[in-house]
Amino acid sequence: MSSGFASRLYRGEANLNIVGRRKLWFMVAGGVMLVSLLSLFIIQFTLGIEFKGGNEFQIPTKVGSLSQVEQAVDEAVHRANPGVGDIHAGQQIGQGASGVYSIRTPQLDDEQTKAVHNEIVGKFGLDTNEVSDSRVSSSWGKGVTDQALISLLVFLAAVTVYLILRFELRMAAAAVASLLFDLVVTAGVYTMSGFEVTPSTVIGFLTILGFALYDVVVVFDKVQENTRGITGSSTQTYAEATNLALNQTFMRSINTSLVALLPVGGLLFIGAGLLGAGTLKDLGLVLFIGMGVAVYSSLFFATPVLVWLKERDPAIMNHTRRVLTRRTAAAKARSEAAKAGAEGTSAPVQKKVAETVAPKAGAKPVRPSRPGGQPARSGGGRSGGGRSGGKKR
Repeated sequence: MSSGFASRLYRGEANLNIVGRRKLWFMVAGGVMLVSLLSLFIIQFTLGIEFKGGNEFQIPTKVGSLSQVEQAVDEAVHRANPGVGDIHAGQQIGQGASGVYSIRTPQLDDEQTKAVHNEIVGKFGLDTNEVSDSRVSSSWGKGVTDQALISLLVFLAAVTVYLILRFELRMAAAAVASLLFDLVVTAGVYTMSGFEVTPSTVIGFLTILGFALYDVVVVFDKVQENTRGITGSSTQTYAEATNLALNQTFMRSINTSLVALLPVGGLLFIGAGLLGAGTLKDLGLVLFIGMGVAVYSSLFFATPVLVWLKERDPAIMNHTRRVLTRRTAAAKARSEAAKAGAEGTSAPVQKKVAETVAPKAGAKPVRPSRPGGQPARSGGGRSGGGRSGGKKR
C-alpha cells in the first residue's frame, strides 16, 4: 500500500486535499508565527561584537580545553573591568597546531585590553605574539544592518513587480506573504537557538529569500497552467484546480528541498558540529531553517493564501457557485433516477427523468406530456377558428 501511495505521489495522483484543509494550515502557520514573534520580542537576538561592539582574543588550542580558556579570559576581563558583562561563548577555529580559540568579550578600552592580554599570556605561558586581540566598533555592524534592510526592501519591491508581470496581483501578494512568513519564522527559531547574529547570519537571511521565491514560482506556474480559462468551464472550481497543481508539484518541491538541505545539513552538523568550524554554524543554521520553512510555506501557506484571495474575486465566486449548482442538480438527477429504478420504472423513463432534472448543455427543453402521451402544444397556437388537422378545402 505504501509503495502504491508513493507511486501515486510521484505521478501527482495522490489527491492530497491541501487546499480544502487550508483553515488547518492557517491555524498551524498562525501558531508558528505567534511563537516566533514572542521569541523575537522576549528572547531577542544575541548580537555579535560586529553589531554591538566588543573585543576578540584568539588563543592557541594547545593551552588546553575551550572551557579552561573561557574561564581564564572571563576572570581576566572581570579583574580588568569589574562592571563589565559576561563574555560570549567561545568557539574553536581550525584544527591541530594552527587551531585557535576565539573568545569574544564586551567592549574594553585600551588599558583594559592590554591588561587582559598580558594576564592570558602569563597564565598559559605563551609568547606575547601568540595571543592576538582586536576591537570591533558597533558602527560597522550598524552599517551592515542598514545595508541589509535596504537590500531586503529592494528585493521585495523587485519580486513584487516581477510576480505581478509574470502572474497577477493576487499571486504576488500571496508570494510576498509567504516570504515574510519565512523570514519571521526563521528569525524566531534563530533567537531560540541562542546563536549570535553575525554578518554571516545576515547573508543567510538574504539567501533563503531567493530559494523561497523559486519554490513558490514553481508551484504558482503550475497553478496558472491549471486555472487558465477556468471560468469558461463548469467542471472544476478554482480551489480544486489549484489543489491539483499542488499534487502535481508536491514531489518536485520535496526533491528540490532535499537536494538543497543535504549540503546545508552537512555544513551545519558536520562542518560546525563535528569538525568545529564554528564560523559556519550561524550561516548553516539560518540556511537550514529557512529552506525547510520555505518548502512548507510554498505548499501549505502561499497557495492556500492565493486561493483565499482569489475566492474574493467576483468572477471566481460566480464560477464556483455555478459549478456547485450544477453538481447539486446532477446529484439530484442521479437520486431521482435511482429512486425511479428502485420503484421499477423502466430504463427509458429513468433516462427521461435524469434529462428533465439535469438537461445537458445546449439541449432543448423537454415539454410536459398530455395525459394521452401526446406532447403539449406551445402557447403560440390559435384556438377555435384557426386551421385544424382536417382536410384542406
